[in-house]
Amino acid sequence: MPAQMSPPEALNTLSAGLILLSAFAMVATRQVQGVLRYFVIQSLLLAASCFLLGFAFHSVHLYVLGAITIVAKVFAIPWVLKRTLARELYVRREIQQVFNIPASLLWAMFLAIVAVLLVSPIMALTPDVIIRINFPIGLAGVLIGGFSLVVRREAIPQLIGILAMENGAFFAGIAIAAELPLIAELMVAFNVILIVVIVGLVARNIEETIGTTEAGALQELKEEPVPWR
Repeated sequence: MPAQMSPPEALNTLSAGLILLSAFAMVATRQVQGVLRYFVIQSLLLAASCFLLGFAFHSVHLYVLGAITIVAKVFAIPWVLKRTLARELYVRREIQQVFNIPASLLWAMFLAIVAVLLVSPIMALTPDVIIRINFPIGLAGVLIGGFSLVVRREAIPQLIGILAMENGAFFAGIAIAAELPLIAELMVAFNVILIVVIVGLVARNIEETIGTTEAGALQELKEEPVPWR
């Protein structure tokens, strides 16, 4: 890595570090509101990286992608979740998960190290500072988001884990695709919001009908056979 980085590259590196910290914060938080809050912060940092790289690459596409990220993930998704979820589910104090917080953070740190090791061959072959920063952080975001998806037992935190995985993949992608097709990104943003609407409505109906959205409890549900008459 060169000793001297340009201001956009240095600020992108700072955004990358904060994005990784926000991923750890989502793992360490057991309240739905808190997990959503850190997801919004992560999305803001992702948008900031888009603007910085748009300035560095002179890419209007990245400016637009940053704006789409803010509209879809900072405003639309939190608003949709607040409108579709039951208040009791949204303000629940404790999220059930497999590991406690210290163990979860240790696993997240291990996955971040694995991400660096996996992309180290690529980092050794390229002198591009942005690729060397975005690739490992983006892959770490994908792995940590997947970890949250697996170990948490509530529908909405699992959904946010999927969205965090998408953030990680997006952060890695913008380092190598300065001219992303805008129509594709608009469709992705629309589909993400649509998925959030559907999951939110389903989670609210399940909560009202069954009284819980815990995945383990839902797996135990069995349909009673209806006898033939």
